[in-house]
Amino acid sequence: MYPWVWKKVPSGPKRIETTDGTYYGKTVVIATGAGPRELGLPGEWELTGRGVHYCAACDGMFYRGKTVVVVGGGNTAAADALLLSRVAKEVYVVHRRDTLRATKIYHKPLMEADNVTFLWNSGVTEILTEGGVTGVVVKNLQSGETNTIPCDGLFVSIGRKPVTELVKGQLALDEGGYIAADESTRTSIPGVFAVGDVRTKTVRQIVTAAADGAVAVHYAEEFLASNP
Repeated sequence: MYPWVWKKVPSGPKRIETTDGTYYGKTVVIATGAGPRELGLPGEWELTGRGVHYCAACDGMFYRGKTVVVVGGGNTAAADALLLSRVAKEVYVVHRRDTLRATKIYHKPLMEADNVTFLWNSGVTEILTEGGVTGVVVKNLQSGETNTIPCDGLFVSIGRKPVTELVKGQLALDEGGYIAADESTRTSIPGVFAVGDVRTKTVRQIVTAAADGAVAVHYAEEFLASNP
């Protein structure tokens, strides 16, 4: 799936194998990021950007005055639903549990929004399309009952997955699959650094990723000075 993998050499420089050749370096900075988790439904990939979205802040304005469905119940889903409630005509929130997992700060404004409807204990099982998204099929996970929700857009907000397949078994990962690296960006292997969304961190934003890059350069220079 990925065009390159890197391997740790017990002594000496790290070796990186790519489709363009093999490279060696005393330090390695990993910045492979993280991508959105998908529902895995037929047609989802093909409809991405044509009714299926993974970021309300990026694409929500396309749905002014329209009906949208948000899948998820964590902070990302709650934030997306709240943003969309100020833009869209109607917002359906589909969550597999009977209450939001999001922090309490989101609960009250969402519950008080008159254009937000919650579909608890439910999941989206099918995306309906006629060139673009026209609706979704929602299944109640307890009763098995299914309903069709006509909508113009589907926002999948069920978390993100780090791109760390290439380092599994070589670097220490946290329980979420992110590279275990603190604010110094140093990983479990000396001379290897992880920056941006791929590493363990509380806030994943462009500004924190840029800061990671500056920090990694500092500690990479320090490592090179200590290991000439």
